[in-house]
Amino acid sequence: MREYILTFLTGAIVTYLLVPLVLKVAIWFKAMTPVRDRDVHAIPTPRMGGLAMFVGMLAALLMASRLPHLHKVFTESPTWIGLLSAGGLLVVVGIADDRWEIDALTKMAGQVAAAGLLIMNGVQISWIPLPGATFVLPPSYGVPLTIIVVVATINAVNFIDGLDGLAAGIVGVSALAFFLYSFLVTVVVHLDHQSAPALIAAVLAGMCTGFLPHNFSPARIFMGDTGSMLIGLLLATSMITVSGFDPVALRGSINRFPTLLPLIPIAILVVPYADMLMAVVRRSYDGRSPFAPDKKHLHHRLLDLGHSHRGAALVMYLWTALFSFGVVALSAVKSPLIVLSVASLVAIAALVVMAFPQLRPHGRRHRGATEPQSDHRPRQPA
Repeated sequence: MREYILTFLTGAIVTYLLVPLVLKVAIWFKAMTPVRDRDVHAIPTPRMGGLAMFVGMLAALLMASRLPHLHKVFTESPTWIGLLSAGGLLVVVGIADDRWEIDALTKMAGQVAAAGLLIMNGVQISWIPLPGATFVLPPSYGVPLTIIVVVATINAVNFIDGLDGLAAGIVGVSALAFFLYSFLVTVVVHLDHQSAPALIAAVLAGMCTGFLPHNFSPARIFMGDTGSMLIGLLLATSMITVSGFDPVALRGSINRFPTLLPLIPIAILVVPYADMLMAVVRRSYDGRSPFAPDKKHLHHRLLDLGHSHRGAALVMYLWTALFSFGVVALSAVKSPLIVLSVASLVAIAALVVMAFPQLRPHGRRHRGATEPQSDHRPRQPA
């Protein structure tokens, strides 16, 4: 555990110290976020902060590779080559987007290519849990499923990156919960406590923690697509590497905990996944592209309800923490699968009701009462 803590601190400190330098580079490079109708900031703000997070990731992984116990994780598979190459590719694509705003199709191609680099280096979903059994995936199923998970997670993080500190905070909380989950599974089934999923989660949590002080409202810098795609990639990779655990050992334990563990990664990310899914449904229903921006995300709804920028972000942090750590706790105390399923459905239902006010009792009246508030927000003249 001490080595994980040291790795976490390395990522956090390096990221924190590099952000001011990256801020100056972003201004010089003219990687600025203009004031747009869908945004909540009032002045142009530098982006490309993900570059500092990428260097923080490199520093944390370098530190872990030199530690007496964690260094063994790097010798077991070429996972790290895939992670570094895929991360580097997305950083390049993200920098280009932060500077010139490339189209969605080009970014999607970069995300698929990054997923391909992971697969080429052994990062692939190899099995999925079934009631009382395990379904081993052949490459013809495992490869496309891995690509879908990587691309979906990257875009889920991108979709929630619309409020100061929101993406860094939610992903940081999710990474901490996922670290706890990864560490506990090694304890329950008597595996080596040094594992790739736990290490990636610790590095990711450190990156987000170091970046958040500069990004919390009022933000001095945004992570941009450089950062949102990178942390989405790490989050997806940490989940996928769970399939490196022996499914027989997980299923064969007398404890119910291992039988629930493979479902926890999806539950931990219920907030960004649900926001992304509802955005796609909402935009498609309106006859627009799923990637067309709007101001109807969950954080926009919280602002319309009267929360400040900081208050809305803190509510989302708390929501994510309660749910993600809650599902880990439910498994740790041997709760049956039905409890975890019901908790997930209740959380998703609450998100849906927030996203679609017309579903609430007297929803039209409440919606009409809150809409004028957004019309009076001060905005920077174009």
